[in-house]
Amino acid sequence: MALNILLFVVGLVLAVMTLLDVFETVVVPGGSKASLKVAKRLVWTLLPAWKAARGKRHGLSSAFGPLVLVLCFITWMAFMALGFGLMAYAARSDFEPPLRSFFDGVYIVGSSLVTVGLSESNPFGLARWIVLAAGFCGLGVMTMAVTYLLEVQSSISKRDIGIIKLNTTAGEPPSAVTLLQRFAAIGNRQDLREVLRDGRNWCATVRQSHANHPSLIYFQSVGTGSGWPAALGALLDLALLSEHCLDDPSLSGPAMLLREEGTRMARELAGVINLKPCEVAPDEPQLRQAAEQLRSGGYEIRDDVDFQAMAGQRTVYRSCVEALARHLGKPGTVLVRQD
Repeated sequence: MALNILLFVVGLVLAVMTLLDVFETVVVPGGSKASLKVAKRLVWTLLPAWKAARGKRHGLSSAFGPLVLVLCFITWMAFMALGFGLMAYAARSDFEPPLRSFFDGVYIVGSSLVTVGLSESNPFGLARWIVLAAGFCGLGVMTMAVTYLLEVQSSISKRDIGIIKLNTTAGEPPSAVTLLQRFAAIGNRQDLREVLRDGRNWCATVRQSHANHPSLIYFQSVGTGSGWPAALGALLDLALLSEHCLDDPSLSGPAMLLREEGTRMARELAGVINLKPCEVAPDEPQLRQAAEQLRSGGYEIRDDVDFQAMAGQRTVYRSCVEALARHLGKPGTVLVRQD
């Protein structure tokens, strides 16, 4: 009797913890705070092995994020099958005929979890409620899985549209200097304010979705080139140059807002996956080189540019952007192309 009570309690605790983990990962913004943390543990377990298997091939493939997502739901369903299986085995005498083993209990509740309903035993008493609860929980998890997949597809689509548009003008990997030179070459400098505003909107959108659902950080889409950390770095460099170097007062406000929003995005997303900012050296000579290239491209450069202050501000956001890029195995920020 005491053993059956213990098995029931252990199974109930496992089932409840699993449901909490599903709910906090899929529904509650900010990721799972429950003790299981299945998604986070899968990432930290699979990421080193995935990078090692890819070897010299750069970065995570597009299959890593979806694989982690699928494994999350498989793991959750397996834990619930174990939890409800323990409860069913604890109430094995309430089945007709009685359950012969723990695996018979897992089979019966598993068929209810996946809404198949195959069973060799007829439950009654407490067993009926265990089987019924398993069916409700399985249906709920599968419904949340479908909803979550739609949310993931929508968020990734919004993120990747911005990356593709940036790569068209800023090259691959994207560079702020290349973008500015491209705009000058085609006589489109008047649209820089719109680019800065769109960049700020992109940063806010990606920060909101990826901070609420951290698994999105690991989704790498086909056709987006270097990935989102490089795109973020290019936008931040664009904001820095537009704010401090270009002699156009109308760009200062949008550029400052973009730099603040992008820096906050980099810092927050690095914190979500427990990444510490990495060490980056100030690059004042590279900033001077960028200013000279822009001057050669036809831009008016301010006479009082403080390159030392610019280098300090760039170090702040690059430390987070580079940490994210290295974690994902992707290129970091490129300011001036060396080709």
